[in-house]
Formats: sequence, C-alpha cells, structure tokens
Amino acid sequence: MTETAQTTVGHNGGAGRGVRLPRTARRAQLLAAAQDVFVSNGYHAAAMDEIAERAGVSKPVLYQHFPGKLELYMALLESHVDELVNRVRGALESTTDNKQRVKATVGAFYDFVDGEGQAFRMVFESDLRSEPAVAQAVERATTESVKAITGTITADTGLDEHRARLLAVGLVGLSQVTARAWLADDRQVPKEDAVALISNLAWRGIGGGFPLQH
Repeated sequence: MTETAQTTVGHNGGAGRGVRLPRTARRAQLLAAAQDVFVSNGYHAAAMDEIAERAGVSKPVLYQHFPGKLELYMALLESHVDELVNRVRGALESTTDNKQRVKATVGAFYDFVDGEGQAFRMVFESDLRSEPAVAQAVERATTESVKAITGTITADTGLDEHRARLLAVGLVGLSQVTARAWLADDRQVPKEDAVALISNLAWRGIGGGFPLQH
C-alpha cells in the first residue's frame, strides 16, 4: 500500500510529500519526526502541524496513520518501552556468568539512555504521566525489567521471589538513575568505565545472591 501527498522533502531528510512510500515506511518516517518534536517540546507544547511539517507531509497524511496526538505519542512510547525491556532481556541471555550478566544489564540501561533521539526522555521524563495509558506504559518499562531480572535471580540462586525482586528493583533503579546522571554530566566518564564502576558496585552488593559463574 502506498500513498501520495504534495511534493517536498521532510526536515529529517527522508522522503516527504509527493513521494510514494509503503505504509510501514511512511509510519516510521512520521514517528521519527514526532520523536524530535516530542523530545524538544514535550507533549503539551508539541503540535501536529509541526510534526507534519517536519516529516514533510500534509496533515491529512499524518491523520491517516494516527488519529490524534495522544495515539502518536503512545505509539512512540510503547516502542521505546519495548526497546528497553528487550535490551534488558538480551543482556540477561547474553551470558551464563552472573557477574557479566550484571554488567550487561547495567550496560543495557546506559546504551538506552545514550541512544539516538533521546528516547529515554519519553520513558523516564514524560510530562504526560497524568494520562493513565502513559503512566501504565512508563511503569511497564520498570516492571518488565524487574520481572526479567527476578526470574534470573531466582533460577540461579534459590532465593525466594520477594528477596529476588528486591535485588532486581535495586539493580534497575541503580542502573537507570546513574545512567541518566552520567548523561546529564555530559559523559565526563567514558561509558565503558561508567558501566564498569556501577556494575562492580552492584555486584559487590548482590554477588552473594548470584553464586553461579561459569
């Protein structure tokens, strides 16, 4: 399925009006433009007019894909939450050495915070948390990460779920807060060094609950 609008080129350098794109490609283009606007302006100050202009499409084209600003925002937010959770799950599955698992998990948060487009701001700094759907999506970023880590801890240590979950919450909180602080400090510490520092701190605190190393 393709679509056509008036001829121009989007601000993001992608195909804009007058260029026929598959629906999925157009959707990706619109999401990229919306990401820039939402991060720069916040939800409340962002305008669909500006998003359409940045994408290089007419407003009717934008509304063909997203019936309103909230739906557009939620599509972006859910994709970013999925990205973070998948990063954490990938880190846990990347090795059977639990010390390296801790490091990989910390690194997943640093990589997410350091990613292009500042997606983390929508997840951790949303100005729309009063909206129930947004609050639920933001909470999912934490709960799904904690759930994945809890499962790994219980499988490898024999700790009961409540103790394992406390450790998982601690690791997620430590990783997320320090990653954002690192970025706010303009990456004064090289990312690899920052991840090593924080993962060593975490390992010293919870290493007794992670006896398995291979």
